Order: sequence, then structure tokens, then C-alpha cells
Amino acid sequence: MLHQFRALAAAAAIAVVSLPLAACSDESKLTIHSASGDHTFNIEVVDTAASRAQGLMYRQELADDAGMLFDFLGEQEVSFWMRNTFIPLDMLFITADGVVKNIHVNARPHDPTGIPSDGPVQFVLEIPGGRSVELGIEAGDTVTHPRITAAE
Repeated sequence: MLHQFRALAAAAAIAVVSLPLAACSDESKLTIHSASGDHTFNIEVVDTAASRAQGLMYRQELADDAGMLFDFLGEQEVSFWMRNTFIPLDMLFITADGVVKNIHVNARPHDPTGIPSDGPVQFVLEIPGGRSVELGIEAGDTVTHPRITAAE
């Protein structure tokens, strides 16, 4: 009985110590590692059906170092459109382990045409249109963020 109590107390202590560490993970920063260097973006994370559906619709501007990370909570094929979106966007389709699978550059505002991933992805990062080209970001580059488990 005493052994079980000590094990439970130790587990509780570990949980309490881990809480501050979890709270320290900053989901508002994302870094893309490319041949041209590391590029950090200030992002919003959306991970519910409603928040993903809203996305960046109706926004009138997006800073050069800003973006939105769509987390689908598991890999799947996805498709985006630009209906009700007022600014051109680059869409980076990212696997669960943080590899950029494909990029759609300069999606046209208000275009209802589907923009598909090139196979299953867990994340899509939207950044200002043309930024991926300006920064030299390409398919195969890697992304770090607290939600992404890096490829080993």
C-alpha cells in the first residue's frame, strides 16, 4: 500500500512539474528551415472545423511575417479555396512530421477553385502571397512548431 502511495505521489509530482513546461510552448511562432535560412512567422493556429472554415476569410491584410496554421489533427488529403478571401496567399501543405509537401503560390482572392494538397498532410500554413518565393521556401523544407513532431 505504501509503495502504491509513493508511486502515485511521484507521478503527481512529475505532472505538476511538467505543467509549467507545457504552458511555455509558444504556439504563436513557427519556423521554416530552408536552404536560404530560417524564416520565423507569427501565426494563429486553427484546429476546429469552424475555425478552419473561417480561416483568413474577410481579412484585409496580413503582415509579411504573419500566417495561419491549419491543424487537421491527423494526416489527410485536403483542399482549400479562396472564397471570401481578400488577400493573395501562399499555401504550404505540411506533413505531420514537418516536411513541406507542396506549395501553392499566390492563390487568387475570391477564387472558388479548389487548391489540393499533393497527398495526405496534417498542416497547411497560409502566408502572404509570394512570400515563399521571396524567401526561397520550397517543397522538402522543414517546419518546426510545438504541434509538429519532427522527422527523425
